[in-house]
Amino acid sequence: MNLSEVTERISRKLEAKGAQPDRQKIESRLRRLVEEFGVNVAEAERTVTGDLAREYKVTGVGGTSTELRPISEIVPGEWVTVEGKIIALTPSLSPSIAQSGIVADSSGAIRFVTWTRANAPAMEYGHWYRIESAVVDEYKGAPNLKIHSGTTISRMEKDIPLLPSITPIAELKPGVGSVRAKVVQDWEVSHERMLQTGLLGDETGTIKFVIWNDDGKEKLDLDAVYNIFYATVDEYNGRLSLTLNTAMYITDEGDIEVGRSETDAQGALVHIAPGSGLIKRCPVEGCNRTLSRQNYCPVHEIQPNFRYDLRLKAVLDDGIRARNVLMQRELVERLAGITLTEAVSIAESNPLGMDEIFYRIRNAVLGRYYTCSGSEFGGRLLASSCTPVAFKPEELAALLNRAGGEPA
Repeated sequence: MNLSEVTERISRKLEAKGAQPDRQKIESRLRRLVEEFGVNVAEAERTVTGDLAREYKVTGVGGTSTELRPISEIVPGEWVTVEGKIIALTPSLSPSIAQSGIVADSSGAIRFVTWTRANAPAMEYGHWYRIESAVVDEYKGAPNLKIHSGTTISRMEKDIPLLPSITPIAELKPGVGSVRAKVVQDWEVSHERMLQTGLLGDETGTIKFVIWNDDGKEKLDLDAVYNIFYATVDEYNGRLSLTLNTAMYITDEGDIEVGRSETDAQGALVHIAPGSGLIKRCPVEGCNRTLSRQNYCPVHEIQPNFRYDLRLKAVLDDGIRARNVLMQRELVERLAGITLTEAVSIAESNPLGMDEIFYRIRNAVLGRYYTCSGSEFGGRLLASSCTPVAFKPEELAALLNRAGGEPA
């Protein structure tokens, strides 16, 4: 639909009511909604008609509805009015953004962004607001509320308790979600800005979580169960993850039988990566980072009272796909036939030190076939079990028959 035709139609409606609208202004508003915010033309026409009708104080020309909408029902491409409570405010990452966070009502929650050029009043955490004429677009696969210069924000003098509904992990979608979950894995953080990362699980499956360093944020306890309200659900490479900086989490005294969504892979360990074998970890509570050979932690600097650990970073190749595999101490001890205590004793008495343990573990597993199970994230299989593949003479005979060959 041609925007000039829409502009003309809106102008005639207003002129019929005695108004003298500016056609250039009308087309500019239409173009901004359609091209900048992705609103469909029909919705943009209703929106602009309604806004101008209010400006010129005329009635009976149609336009957008000011009917209140539940947050859970709004979808990208709409122009909406909602009432909600500000349950999270997040730091602005761009000078073009004045404010961002999460607004919620009894039906659900949605992330919002207020543009700087909108000159909108700042909303305060914990208060209710009526937000009229905001546009809903899509950001990273999730609905997102955009507050612009045509949006009206009114603070409401009420405080209705919000009871967020819990969503099973398997049913989460990009946006904002609340879960009841158990901390099943606490991983080593890979960046100094991270406070904690790991794996949460409920009866339906598991999901990665991350907490960034932020004032007032605390780490989750391994094996504890939490009610987590209003976490940000993001999607990357087809996988969902939870960011808990916007969330409130409360411990739950119950337990959860976590449903495992594990990946099985079989193949040969074709590469043992540096950083495998005997390693040193930072002893500071909540850190657990790997130290350098000089006992240096990137966050807590020199740590002479380090603690030892075993791990294996390898590549498992099935002839079709190569997977990065990470194994923790219990698996390494079982596959390599060496305990942590033995490894420490050998390293402290051998001229090669910790390198001796690397070579021993590499020689014990490199080139051998295993069936590994675990959770796969970011192209890496976090192995919970690995079993050596036993030689089966009958399978070799069958393969030789198929190939028409003879045994050596």
